[in-house]
Amino acid sequence: MTKAYLLGALHDGTVRKLTYRICQKDQEYIKFLLKEIKNLGFNAWMYKEGETRNLYVVEFSKSLLKDFVIESINDKIDYIRGYFDAEGGVSRDPKVRYYLYFAQKNFNEIEQIKIWLEQLGIKCGSIHNPSKIVDPNYWRFFIRVQSYEKFAQIIGSWHPIKSQYLRMKI
Repeated sequence: MTKAYLLGALHDGTVRKLTYRICQKDQEYIKFLLKEIKNLGFNAWMYKEGETRNLYVVEFSKSLLKDFVIESINDKIDYIRGYFDAEGGVSRDPKVRYYLYFAQKNFNEIEQIKIWLEQLGIKCGSIHNPSKIVDPNYWRFFIRVQSYEKFAQIIGSWHPIKSQYLRMKI
């Protein structure tokens, strides 16, 4: 794992005074992040949020990403992978047409992801709001069918569930 990936994955996180927290229902993914943060030479800890909630948290010092800037193509790819693992989606229902998408409330962020994907030769649909009535500040775009394989090869996923569905369909 790289700092760029972690920065992308932080879209499932919160910022505290001294730490970042990434929360997910998938305990295996949080264990993966914990191990990889430690492999980067930083301390991290994991816990379950509340007694009855099915939510797991990895927390680590903000110093890990202090002054980190995305610069290279590899940084962009790793960032997009982390972002996909946090804010992307893969259809899981076999009765529904297979699709890959990114969704986010921050229009500028999702626009930047789309630009970087297209620079990598991955074709994307238009950024759109699926329902202005439900949430006027929610944005989404899909990966085009002809780019599924390229997306899987270049970007992929390190999320245990998403990577499984990505591999099954590509």
